[in-house]
Amino acid sequence: MAFFVHPHSMPVRAVTITVVVMTTSASLPAHSAPQAAGDSVTDRLVAANRRYAAAFTDPGMDARPVLRVAVVACMDARLDLHKALGLELGDCHTIRNAGGVVTDDTIRSLTISQRALGTRAVILIHHTGCGLESLTEDFRHELEDEVGQRPAWAVEAFRDVDQDVRQSMQRVRTNPFLLHKDDVRGFVFDVHTGLLREIDPAC
Repeated sequence: MAFFVHPHSMPVRAVTITVVVMTTSASLPAHSAPQAAGDSVTDRLVAANRRYAAAFTDPGMDARPVLRVAVVACMDARLDLHKALGLELGDCHTIRNAGGVVTDDTIRSLTISQRALGTRAVILIHHTGCGLESLTEDFRHELEDEVGQRPAWAVEAFRDVDQDVRQSMQRVRTNPFLLHKDDVRGFVFDVHTGLLREIDPAC
């Protein structure tokens, strides 16, 4: 595969580093990385945390985000929000769910973020190729048929990603619990180019 490097093409140390990344990165398929018999993905991540903690230094940060911004985004594994937005540890609050939609729980987190921890700006990020575009509310009915109980939550499926971003912006701007609604902007992240495209709320 493309990420394997011929052993004669680079120093042994560099090859070793590449292997370590492969065994701890959640972005690669589990079958692509060697692991000990009986190890689960969680075991691998916990082991990676031990290595992280061994070199960890307490940054001494306050809980309030440095940039006073909250980012609401989809949970899609292809979105590396800190890298995509040039963020550092402590810069922002990140609230993620399926679709990056503004649900009651998103409002709960945003309200705490603003009222208790000082954020003022809200950035909403959907993305191309979202899994919610292929679902419908039938998903809830199928769950009800399977387990005998209908979920209390909505799927929040959509067909037009731009329109769904506008709806999310509107939900934030009209919510009575939020203090700061003058700096709310929405974007669609292109998973193929890495670029954000801003959505005009008035369209």
